[in-house]
Amino acid sequence: MRKIILIYSVLLYFTLPFGALNGQEKKTASGDDFLKDSLYVVNKVKVLNYSLKQFDQLFFEFFQKKSDSKLILTKSEFYNYTIQIAIFSDRQAALYPAQKQIAAENKKRWFAESYQDYLLSKASPKK
Repeated sequence: MRKIILIYSVLLYFTLPFGALNGQEKKTASGDDFLKDSLYVVNKVKVLNYSLKQFDQLFFEFFQKKSDSKLILTKSEFYNYTIQIAIFSDRQAALYPAQKQIAAENKKRWFAESYQDYLLSKASPKK
């Protein structure tokens, strides 16, 4: 009987920490997610009607501002650009059905952009 209790105790001892680690991996919704969703709703119709020229302008404007060491975008500005770029992926998926998978991956990637990561990249010294 003692062996069984000992075995269960050892199993319990090792499984509890792993269960706690697994629980920490779950991502909860943040204020950034709410901001992203609201910007998506506000910009969807406008961006879906962009021409390729308008999209290129938006895309290059974002990268110029992002790479400017003297300028730091606000959270709203940063997400406004990334969400608009993500929305344009929907347009590309509609125009080019064969590229639907790529467009979905691009949209997911742009939605995953983080303002915190952007700020960290601004704070790190450039080589």
